[in-house]
Amino acid sequence: QVQLVESGGGLVQAGGSLRLSCATSGRTFSSYVMGWFRQAPGKEREFVAAISWSSGRTRYGDSVKGRFTISRDNAKNTVYLQMNSLKPEDTAVYYCASKGSSWLGSDARVYDYWGQGTQVTVSS
Repeated sequence: QVQLVESGGGLVQAGGSLRLSCATSGRTFSSYVMGWFRQAPGKEREFVAAISWSSGRTRYGDSVKGRFTISRDNAKNTVYLQMNSLKPEDTAVYYCASKGSSWLGSDARVYDYWGQGTQVTVSS
């Protein structure tokens, strides 16, 4: 089992920044890729970003390119999501997830483990 715990969410004004963290524990050797997803009320879960633990390769969803940055600290088994220039439409519950293959997938169905989520609210 892999345990994922997100933190760092909160309320921020439009144009502001937040940094989310995802601490991993358990069978971390089975997690090759970490991803961030988000889900707003009444909407489907949306891919935000993904990163490879080993190579550091990244992939971003179109709606966050140029504003969000995913990174990882292998020593701390933690993945981060730096969110800048936040917009009200970024408001959602943000989830981190892990998958046991090296492909930087954007489909939530290929991720094996999920955190409980952290709320991000951007006011206009």
